[in-house]
Amino acid sequence: MNGDETTYSNNDQIKTPLLPIHRSQSMNSIIESIFTLKNLFTLLGPLLCTLICLFVKFENAPSTSTNMLGVLAWIFTWWLSESVPMPITSMSPMFLFPLFGISSADDVAHSYMDDVIALVLGSFILALAVEHYNIHRRLALNITLLFCGDPLNPPLLLLGICATTFFVSMWLHNVATTVMMMPVATGILQRLPSSCGHRNQDDSNSDDLITKFCKAVVLGVIYSAAIGGMSTLTGTGVNLILIGMWKSYFPKENAISFSTWSFFALPLALVIFFALWGILCLLYCRKGSSRSLSTYLDKNHLKRELDLLGPMTFAEKMILADFSILIMLWMTRSITEDIPGWGSLFKGRAGDGTVSIMMATLLFIIPNKKEPGEKLMDWNKCKKLPWNIILLLGAGFAIADGVRSSGLADVLSRALDFLENAPYLAIAPAVCLISGTLTEFITSNNATTTIIVPLLIEIAKTMHIHPLLLMIPGAIGAQYAFLLPTATPSNVVGFTTGHIEIKDMIKIGLPLKVAGVVALSFLMPTLAPIVFGTDKPVNYVSRNFLHWCG
Repeated sequence: MNGDETTYSNNDQIKTPLLPIHRSQSMNSIIESIFTLKNLFTLLGPLLCTLICLFVKFENAPSTSTNMLGVLAWIFTWWLSESVPMPITSMSPMFLFPLFGISSADDVAHSYMDDVIALVLGSFILALAVEHYNIHRRLALNITLLFCGDPLNPPLLLLGICATTFFVSMWLHNVATTVMMMPVATGILQRLPSSCGHRNQDDSNSDDLITKFCKAVVLGVIYSAAIGGMSTLTGTGVNLILIGMWKSYFPKENAISFSTWSFFALPLALVIFFALWGILCLLYCRKGSSRSLSTYLDKNHLKRELDLLGPMTFAEKMILADFSILIMLWMTRSITEDIPGWGSLFKGRAGDGTVSIMMATLLFIIPNKKEPGEKLMDWNKCKKLPWNIILLLGAGFAIADGVRSSGLADVLSRALDFLENAPYLAIAPAVCLISGTLTEFITSNNATTTIIVPLLIEIAKTMHIHPLLLMIPGAIGAQYAFLLPTATPSNVVGFTTGHIEIKDMIKIGLPLKVAGVVALSFLMPTLAPIVFGTDKPVNYVSRNFLHWCG
């Protein structure tokens, strides 16, 4: 019997090939696998770079300026087509810049780890801790419960959901906020009839009102996350790219701190937020919706959801305390010229990233009091860190340094001389709209900002105005991606719920984009001089730049 088994085993081994058999493929399938659209764009990047380096020559400019333009064409082709994964493309300056004589390897690598990147790393670790312990859900239910009203007030409930999302997005990345808040919002909507979001011709008026409210909630979450992210440095990568480029191009100027940015961006975000709420109430919270919704949704439901979470644990309290201290340190490092803040104690050596990493480190030291020896965070929980965003930020800073050091910035400045007499009040809204439109198709407001901000710095130089007067509209405009579901990952999250359609996004996104442009165009010449000192010269900026405001 054993002999038979051995024979069978040996025969089986003889029949099984030691190496896999490669079946011959037809020539057509081989050609189709090679000549794909992605492969063509992958080759197009270096091809464009080669053609530019060989045939484009700038007068009175070093050869490195031509090389930098070619490298930009290479990187942006890969970014826009996504033929090569965006994180990998974001690392390409590390080998392209040294090979083309633009920057040394050490200089390029430095761009990928500075104080701004440290700020991002620390805040992302804290965000993972908040998500791990479900703190965001508790916060959302508590705040929404306050706005529910008795009897149910749909506009007030919508305000509560949107305001909660807005607040969370101020401290966490807006994409992470959307991912966290959408289940909370849809969980509230699950008590509504199943027809919500799937309307038939036979729907009653009540079903129509419920459907509209569902749309308002989903749209409110995705747009509130985007708007809240504008108000702080940690809310979105775009703000960090802007601050990093400002520090890179103007190292002798005062850095834009967390509190400085919030003093300007928070009022702007609040104006846009209330415009969003008003538009949603006008179009989707119709008369009679309170009666229709009260049957399915009330305070008792929210209280039950909150009771399921149980009392706050020691770990949750410590993470909230850690986050609160971090926010306080961010806001008080540099306050005003008369009140320098705690940063003056260290003579400028400490930055926002310093305290971000410090407070994140505490999470790996403080016990969570659940299991002996277990801390609030461990490195296994940090595997979800969004390295793609961190690498993209680093690439943006490296490109900003390369454009300046290669001489390409001077070339662009000379090419934009025709804008010298253009009125700022016409240029700023146009910049905002162009930036916002590009983001709708590029699918990354970080990439849009990286592309457009260096160009805007040269336009500002040509117009003899403070660079922030164009850099800020360009960066904030890139966050006005409200029209298409593919414009940002946040929009994708909302679209996949099935409650909204593209026409709903356009219906809300278009007036919201207009409101954002108008608000920004008003605050730039009024609030920006107070907060950023845009009425003072910066290097090349002449003192008579105020010609644009008459």
